[in-house]
Amino acid sequence: MVMGYVSTNYWHDALNKAATDMVTFGYKHVVKPRFVFNHAPDEAHENMVSFCHLTRNITPLMWLLRQTIDYTDPILETEAMGLDFANPFGLSAGLDKNCDMPVLMDNAGFGFETVGSITSRPCAGNAKPWFHRLPEYDSMIVHVGLANEGSAKIIERVAQAEDAAKTMRMSISIARTNDDLVGDIDEGIEDYRISLEQASGCSSMVEINISCPNTRVGEPFIEPDNLDRLFTELDEVSHSQPLLVKMPQDTGWPRFRELLEVLAEHDVQGVTIANLRKDRTGLSIPRDWEGGLSGGPAYQSSNELIRGTYREFGDRFTIAGVGGVFTPKQAYAKIRAGSSLVMFITSLMYRGPQQISVLKRGLAELLRADGFEHVSDAVGIDV
Repeated sequence: MVMGYVSTNYWHDALNKAATDMVTFGYKHVVKPRFVFNHAPDEAHENMVSFCHLTRNITPLMWLLRQTIDYTDPILETEAMGLDFANPFGLSAGLDKNCDMPVLMDNAGFGFETVGSITSRPCAGNAKPWFHRLPEYDSMIVHVGLANEGSAKIIERVAQAEDAAKTMRMSISIARTNDDLVGDIDEGIEDYRISLEQASGCSSMVEINISCPNTRVGEPFIEPDNLDRLFTELDEVSHSQPLLVKMPQDTGWPRFRELLEVLAEHDVQGVTIANLRKDRTGLSIPRDWEGGLSGGPAYQSSNELIRGTYREFGDRFTIAGVGGVFTPKQAYAKIRAGSSLVMFITSLMYRGPQQISVLKRGLAELLRADGFEHVSDAVGIDV
């Protein structure tokens, strides 16, 4: 897939490692304390998205980013749901809501990016603040409520990004609009259907988000009967992309398994495990901080769901694991538990943009140390 791998060129490999180390040091000691953590989380998030939007047209900067930070290695190339990926790492939905970041993510070396979640109608989201930092838990509290510019605008941008990307694939996460027009279950089903019809053929993958915990109508489609009704309708929509379903974190295995059994009867190729954690047991968090927990608190529980899903449905669903990936070992653990793809956001915020290179290089080293020739060989090896 890639011409001239960094891992097989001594000088390019040395440059990549030195540049990654330098950016890691600079982000930790300069950028994060002076330009990120000295701003409120909402403001820092907006500044980051604006930076990505503005720099995407600076071609020399994007070239320099690809030449120095993008670590490539044939051991990381993989296939999932009939698609080839340069590496298994993707940006999870929730950061790039309006498709402002693909050029930077592509040149930094992501295997794929998930835009959204988007909704059929433009959505203002919840009242701010949307974010609270919990550095002691490697976590963020997220309470955005699906703010986005609407599927019609965003899907057009995704299609353009898919065509322009050098190696990265694009995925669209679709959710139900969170506004004053929400109605009954039938209205919600129609809302999903509109967005899926618009997304047809415009990306490599589509993710159906049934588990956003921060909306006024809650999560009605994590009820098995409602989920069956939703996908009975979505099965009728013509689309070329494989579908994943973004699953809830806190249902417990019996209910989670019920949902998988429903999805197994429909046109669904993969599952994203899992969405934000709602359970705050054992964590010291102000009660008035609304939202779900990303990052560290979601790591172990998501791994358990990944393991159970692979054990019982590994021959039916491709698994994209998300939640608490800060180190190559943590990414490797998700893969060994059954994840073919690995997604993250929070570690990008805490560790910096070079985190993608840190994860890829570290995973390649772990795979070789254990005697694997391809990342796919390690999927589910611990189950």
